[in-house]
Amino acid sequence: MRNFHHPGRSTVHAGRGMAATSHPLATGAALDCLKAGGNAVDAAVTAAAVLAVVEPHMTGIGGDCFAIVAKPGEALAGVNGSGRAAAAASTDWYLERGFTEIGATSPHAVTVPGTIAAWAHLLDRFGRFGLDRCLAPAIEFAEDGYAVAPRVGHDWAGFVQKLAADPGASLHYLPGGRAPAIGDRVRLPALARTLRAVAADGPKAFYEGEAAADIVATLAARGGLLTLEDFARAEATPVVPVVSAYRDLEIAELPPNGQGITALILLNILKRFDLAGLDPNGPERLHLEIEASRLAYACRDAFIADPAAMRVPVDTLISDGYGAGLADRIDRRQRLADVTPERIPEADTVYLSVVDRDRMAVSFINSIYDGFGVGICTEKTGVMLQNRGSAFRIAPGHPNTIGPAKRPMHTIIPGFALKHGRPLMPFGVMGGAYQACGHAHFISNIADFGLDLQEALDSPRVFWRDGGAVVEVEAGIPEATVAGLAALGHTVEARPAPFGGGQAVMIDWERDLLIGASDPRKDGCALGY
Repeated sequence: MRNFHHPGRSTVHAGRGMAATSHPLATGAALDCLKAGGNAVDAAVTAAAVLAVVEPHMTGIGGDCFAIVAKPGEALAGVNGSGRAAAAASTDWYLERGFTEIGATSPHAVTVPGTIAAWAHLLDRFGRFGLDRCLAPAIEFAEDGYAVAPRVGHDWAGFVQKLAADPGASLHYLPGGRAPAIGDRVRLPALARTLRAVAADGPKAFYEGEAAADIVATLAARGGLLTLEDFARAEATPVVPVVSAYRDLEIAELPPNGQGITALILLNILKRFDLAGLDPNGPERLHLEIEASRLAYACRDAFIADPAAMRVPVDTLISDGYGAGLADRIDRRQRLADVTPERIPEADTVYLSVVDRDRMAVSFINSIYDGFGVGICTEKTGVMLQNRGSAFRIAPGHPNTIGPAKRPMHTIIPGFALKHGRPLMPFGVMGGAYQACGHAHFISNIADFGLDLQEALDSPRVFWRDGGAVVEVEAGIPEATVAGLAALGHTVEARPAPFGGGQAVMIDWERDLLIGASDPRKDGCALGY
C-alpha cells in the first residue's frame, strides 16, 4: 500500500467491471459499454477506437493491434492483428535500388494496417456488439471534438515538423498550422467519415473501399509498393499464447512476430536470482535487470521474426535450460562487455485492460509505431499510417529481412498473468522496445517485492540505449543507485522523458473483486463499477 503522506494514486476497486486505459475518455467509453451489456471484448474495441481519435500520435486504424482474451472456462486465446509487407517487396528489390535500411518516414515503412481486421475478428469471435456500436463513441468524439489532454498535448507539440512535411498530416493534425495546445478542442471529420463507413459496412469498407484506394494511391505517389490486392488480403490471425512460469505466477505472451517471448526470456533469466532480498530501486536489482534485458534482447534481434521465417523454436528460447545458460553469463560485479544488441527506435503505442462481470478479461495493445507513424496521412480518409515496416532488415539470410507479404518483428505486446492456471491479470506496458523489459519489471515488482498494482506501475524505470552503452534512468531513481550503477561499469544518464506507460486489472477470485491501476506517466485512469 502506498504512503498516503505522499502524492500518488490509489488502486481502484470494483465488483462488476473494470477498464484501465491511457486516456480518461477511452476508459469512460469502455465502462459505458460494459454497463450497457457489452462484454470485455466489446469494451476493449470501444476503448481502442476512442484512443485512435484522442491519442492520434500513438494509435489509429492505420496501425496494428494484438490481444489476449481469457474467456471463463476456455483456454487463453490470442489474436495477431499485425499487417504485412507488400507482395512485391523483397530483399533483392531493395538491394538492387541501393537500400540499406527502411527509413522511419519512408513510404516503404508502411505495412497493411491490421487494426480493423483484428477488431472485427475479436468482435465476431468473442463480442456481443458489432463494429457499429463499438465505434459510435469514437465517431462522436471525432465529429464533435474533444479537449486535448495534458500528456497528449505535450507530445503533439514535438511532432510539428514531421506533420508539416506531409499535406494530409498537416491538413488534419495541425489545425491552423500549429499543434493543438492542452485543452484545445480537436475535430477530425475525415477520420469520422472513415470510421462511420467501417461501422456501417465492416472491414471491407476499409480494405476494399475508398479508404484502401486512397491509401494505396497516396503511397504509390511516393514510391510505395502496396497494392489494392495487398489490402484485400488483410486478415487477423488467431494464435495460441506462450506461457512460462515466474515464481508462483504463469506469464502469457503472444508468439512471434511480436517480441513477447523476449519478456519470457528475460524473466527466465531473472528467476535464477534471489531478487526479493534486494532494494527494488537499488543498483544490485537494476544491474541484474539491465544485464538480463541486454541478453534477452540480443536473442530477440537474432531470432525473432515472422514465424514462417524463424529458425530457432520458441520452446527452445523460453526453456529453463536456455534461461539458465544466459543467467550464468551475468557478472554481478560488473557490466558485460560482449553483449551488443542493436539500437531499437522509440515507439508510440496505447495499451488497455478490461475485465467484465463474467470475468472475461482482455489484454489489448494498439499502435502506429513511431509518433504519428510514418508521418503520412491521406487527405480523404484522415488516417495516419504506421511505419512498422521500418523494423524489417535488408539482410539476406536474416529471419527478419523484408520479404513478400511478410510480417515484421513487432514491439507491441499484451501480457497476461495466471496463478495456478487461473486467469489473474491482463497487463501491459507501452514504450516501444522497452515493453518486454517493462513487463518483466512490473511482474517482478509484484512477485518479488510484493508491490500492489499501482506501486508496481509507478516504480521508476531504467533501460539502455546505444547497444547497451548508455543506461537511461527516470527521475525517481535514487542518486545512490545512479552512483552504484556507474561503479558497476554502466554509463548512466537522466532520461529526458519517462518510459512508456501501463495498465493492469487484477481479479481477486476469493473476494469477487476487481483491482485496477493506470500509469501516471499518461493521462489515463482505471475505473470500475
